[in-house]
Amino acid sequence: MKTIYRLSLMLVAVVALLMTGVPVPAFSQMTDMSMKEHREGHEHMMGMGHMDKMGEMMDMCIEHADNMGLTDDQMMKIKPIHREMQKKQAQFKADQKIAEIELMEIMDVKDFDLEKAESAVKKIEEIKTVHHLEMLKAMKEIRTVLTEEQFKNMKKKMMTMKMGEKKPSKRMMKKQ
Repeated sequence: MKTIYRLSLMLVAVVALLMTGVPVPAFSQMTDMSMKEHREGHEHMMGMGHMDKMGEMMDMCIEHADNMGLTDDQMMKIKPIHREMQKKQAQFKADQKIAEIELMEIMDVKDFDLEKAESAVKKIEEIKTVHHLEMLKAMKEIRTVLTEEQFKNMKKKMMTMKMGEKKPSKRMMKKQ
């Protein structure tokens, strides 16, 4: 009986892997980690970190408005877009969490409905796709407000931030 149960769990993991095209931790490992840890791992693997970078870009524009040379008019255009992005981000996280809970409910029974599980996985991916597209639209909107010089300055600052996140290589450490 345990063997059948384990095989069905492995089947779910394989189906999830095939449907998302992303490596999935073994189910035994998933049960030892919180949903947040599991989701964060997937977000990292699926490039969801890019959406965080979009938010960081907008936060940076607002926080460093003076350094970037943003005018009051530009700020009046950017702030509502930023607030809307924050609202959509909060809604996205809530919708995603609910969809993940629904998937876990489907899989909670021994002989769960594979079609329902597949549908739930597709729903989660659709939520992510819609959100990513919304964030891209907001980024595009923000960029139309910036001048070419401000955009270059923003990219430069983002690269500096990105470099600060990376640990120095051994070669770099030897030079110091």
